[in-house]
Amino acid sequence: MGKKSEPKGSEITSESHYSGRREWLKKVGLTVGGAAVWGGAVSLLMSRGAAERPEVVLPTGPDPLAGLPRKPGPTWTVDDKKTPFEDVTTYNNYYELGTRKSDPARYGHHLKPRPWTIEVTGLTHEPRTLGIEDILKWFPLEERVYRMRCVEAWSMVIPWLGFPLADLIKRLEPTSKARYVAFDTLVDTEQLPGQKYEALPWPYVEGLRMDEAMHPLAFMAVGLYGKALLGQNGAPIRLVVPWKYGFKGIKSIVRIHFADREPPTTWNNAAPFEYGFYANVNPTVDHPRWSQATERRIGELGRRPTLMFNGYAEEVADLYAGMDLRRNF
Repeated sequence: MGKKSEPKGSEITSESHYSGRREWLKKVGLTVGGAAVWGGAVSLLMSRGAAERPEVVLPTGPDPLAGLPRKPGPTWTVDDKKTPFEDVTTYNNYYELGTRKSDPARYGHHLKPRPWTIEVTGLTHEPRTLGIEDILKWFPLEERVYRMRCVEAWSMVIPWLGFPLADLIKRLEPTSKARYVAFDTLVDTEQLPGQKYEALPWPYVEGLRMDEAMHPLAFMAVGLYGKALLGQNGAPIRLVVPWKYGFKGIKSIVRIHFADREPPTTWNNAAPFEYGFYANVNPTVDHPRWSQATERRIGELGRRPTLMFNGYAEEVADLYAGMDLRRNF
């Protein structure tokens, strides 16, 4: 196999160095530590190199996570510098809101995260439908600072707010026959206008092997930078699996399904030779169209080496002992 090039602009959306970060943070009330004043619609147009930064609208009213119990934290962190809030919320892949990186920020306000329910189906002792408020009562929220690596060879470092996926699975009581857990995203063309187009088959679906889902690092996020998720980041609840490529992090979840067979996943169905079920970050396995050996950290210049399992090899490598990670990509 010949040497792969870095991702080209024709294959992924290019990123230029953002300007005006400190001024933007002051305007939206963010401190260096990430605290924010939440309330009042705030619309800001920021420059993004020569292009215009998409409009960001913060929701009106109180933060729905305000007042909920929280663990002192962060309970997990990395040494890497956090990616600024405005980068995390304006440079996104969420095809349900559009295929350009700026589309989710422009159209994320269409997503209404309350009321919200999640259907629990499949191999569980109690199939049921739960409101997001019911789930939030079960667990204290904790902050975890994780690396996020996109298969397009860019990365971020994000302070998520949420709770372990393992804790949720225990409460949902899967049967002993359940070997996989699958997730569905909302389908609603009014809230997710990108679904009016056939960029992907809808709904977006994803899944994990049960031992992956029960790993302590697997996380259900309901917020970032201390506040509730915005639409562009997958409000009101999404999956975060830090050792896998970002497309495994399914957003705006409305169904959790327990199964005894490997579930279908959207990108594996759409392009099986490019996107495997496991999607573990592996710098030695190239995407067919570009190298995965390095990555571009959003907000920084240059590139950095990609770490095996996104830097979490010590914690998760044993999940794949004896597996061919080239075949099971």
